[in-house]
Amino acid sequence: MDNCIFCEKFDKDRIVYEDETWIAVYDLYPVSEGHTLLIPKRHCETYFNLNYLEYESLGVTIGIVKMILDKKFNPTGYNIGANCGKSAGQTVMHCHIHIIPRYDGDMEDPRGGVRGVIPENQKY
Repeated sequence: MDNCIFCEKFDKDRIVYEDETWIAVYDLYPVSEGHTLLIPKRHCETYFNLNYLEYESLGVTIGIVKMILDKKFNPTGYNIGANCGKSAGQTVMHCHIHIIPRYDGDMEDPRGGVRGVIPENQKY
């Protein structure tokens, strides 16, 4: 697709993992050390537009990337998520899954995790 930054080639120093379906790259604006984007090589807009092969291989690919990040950064937890659509905060309209390593003490009270996308609803 024209003008899609995720359809272009990535610098080798950003690539964490790559296979025939997915490429994993370090996020340019990481929220934690090791923050990685898992991007399908085929252009599609959101997670909900993945094809069968992309869905089928996603879990294994996440596991491989986790093992690589575990070895390099030794996090104590992870957040995994995708922003699907502008109202969900998606700014690059090419599917990408955030794999965000977390570390003990990286925030005062992480309870509620991804619920923090709407801060007033994070705590329960």
